[in-house]
Amino acid sequence: MTKLLTKNRSFYKDFFLMTLILALQNLITCSVNLADNIMLGSYAEVSLSGAAIVNQIQYLLQMLTMGIGEGVVILCAQYWGKKEIEPIRRIFSIGIKLGLLAGGLMWAIVFFFPVPVLSLFTNDQAVIEEAKSYLQIVCFSYFFFCITNTIICGLRGVETVRIGVVVSLIALFVNMGLNYMFIFGKFGAPELGIRGAAIGTLVSRIIETGVVVFYLFVVDKKVKMKISDFLSFDQELFSDYIRVGAFVIMSNMLWGVAMAVQAAILGHLGSVAIAANSIAATVFQVLTVVTYGSASAAAVITGRTVGEGDIPHVKEYARTMQLLFLGIGVLTGLGLFLVKEPILDFYSISAQTRDMAGDFINVLCITVVGTAYQCASLTGIVRGGGDTKFVFINDSIFMWLLVLPLSALAAFVLNWSPLAVFWILKSDQIAKCLVALPKVNRFRWIRQLTR
Repeated sequence: MTKLLTKNRSFYKDFFLMTLILALQNLITCSVNLADNIMLGSYAEVSLSGAAIVNQIQYLLQMLTMGIGEGVVILCAQYWGKKEIEPIRRIFSIGIKLGLLAGGLMWAIVFFFPVPVLSLFTNDQAVIEEAKSYLQIVCFSYFFFCITNTIICGLRGVETVRIGVVVSLIALFVNMGLNYMFIFGKFGAPELGIRGAAIGTLVSRIIETGVVVFYLFVVDKKVKMKISDFLSFDQELFSDYIRVGAFVIMSNMLWGVAMAVQAAILGHLGSVAIAANSIAATVFQVLTVVTYGSASAAAVITGRTVGEGDIPHVKEYARTMQLLFLGIGVLTGLGLFLVKEPILDFYSISAQTRDMAGDFINVLCITVVGTAYQCASLTGIVRGGGDTKFVFINDSIFMWLLVLPLSALAAFVLNWSPLAVFWILKSDQIAKCLVALPKVNRFRWIRQLTR
């Protein structure tokens, strides 16, 4: 008889411990953005909107970097299940090099063409000028951001997750302290406004990179990475990585671009919509840390179990995790609704912006249930099990053939309200559940990727 829930206690221990640690890491990371938004919102609403525009570029880079990192996680988790360490070191090397390349490309684009890039998100010149002054500094953090997150993803593949929390905590305290000093001109520092926030971000990125690199090469006892490993190049493993990781990178890139397009659609509806979307998105990120933590935990556990060759447990764990994802979604939606008003009270914003942000959050309270199930099931179980192509195709169809065309039609042709447009932009989170349910439970996604 098929088990709906596994009775393996070690599974629950691994899943919940990894989920909580990764959720804490994500929470700390999101708290940095939340603190930035609150400080800049208190300083000037145009600064908040300017930073929100640049954060869309940062989100695109984050999705690209996470795509590179998730490819590393999938391969490393399966080799970790086989207890083969040497290939893991070479996969780390591949991931770090690709991360550096991604950071360099994004830096070059925004450094040399800041205004054309920012104009894609809004035509408000005051917002563009604020965003440009922020971007000119913060773009140098892209190199460090990519290195840090690629290494943290790789360590996650061998079930080393606590270092991510330590690094994120350091970034949080450094960033908040420097932002307070330089945005408002405290402790004898000059009052730099939005440029002060950029300086705080850059310094914190440099410090967190130093910490994680030191850990990887000096402290870590699992991978035992050496400089020579980074300098080497393995053509066979690179081919394996591209075969697995290309679809993950493309999927994340298209998703990142789609989020930028969504922000651009709302951005062209006015600065109030920009600020409201920024607030709602930041609050949503903070409250969904468990959702994304569970997806990452699912990918590691699924990949490791596939690498061990224990297919019956792969199926048993997949069924169990789907029920856990639904429970997480319901609790997250309830939590998001309960904290909405207290969070909005922190912002010094107009009544119109507050009302719109509250309406956006109400939408997210409902759609987050779908996000918790389908996102964790597809990017966690299916992708972690080795089928990376399906998620890419599924995301592309829903986002680029349905959500974005319909929302653009509603915004620019039918002239619907920002709230109606926002509903359309988030509708795929529910619709994808109808695809995720049969996909996961047919188990055709189980693939052995190691040599």
